[in-house]
Amino acid sequence: MAYQTRHVTGWVGWVWFAGLLMIMSGVFNIISGLYAVLNSDVYVRMPNRLLFFDVTSWGWAHLVFGIVLFLVGLAVSVGQTWARVVAAILVMLNAMTQLTWIAVNPWWSLAVIALDVLVLYALIVHGREAKVLES
Repeated sequence: MAYQTRHVTGWVGWVWFAGLLMIMSGVFNIISGLYAVLNSDVYVRMPNRLLFFDVTSWGWAHLVFGIVLFLVGLAVSVGQTWARVVAAILVMLNAMTQLTWIAVNPWWSLAVIALDVLVLYALIVHGREAKVLES
């Protein structure tokens, strides 16, 4: 069996970074979603804000989306090519859902959006470097 030598660059770390941030963002969504489902009366509802559904419905959406983000983040971390494409789409969707959630929980949403921007940078600019991780 012939082995090929592959040159690993420092940019591979950005892809791992993206995968770990996706895992963290997924955990944030899971926590936020569980909290909204279990304690929806704690969130302050403001008039004239962008929230299309009640807090419990958004909580379920964030819970499910957080689980998917977590799983795709794991796949990105181990270098799956398909996961990078799915991850970029999911992270963009996550940022958009956080914009609607911002009326209920502004600081948390801003933190998650900031993480999403870093993940998108890592996946789009340095995603090709993850091919080194594949066998």
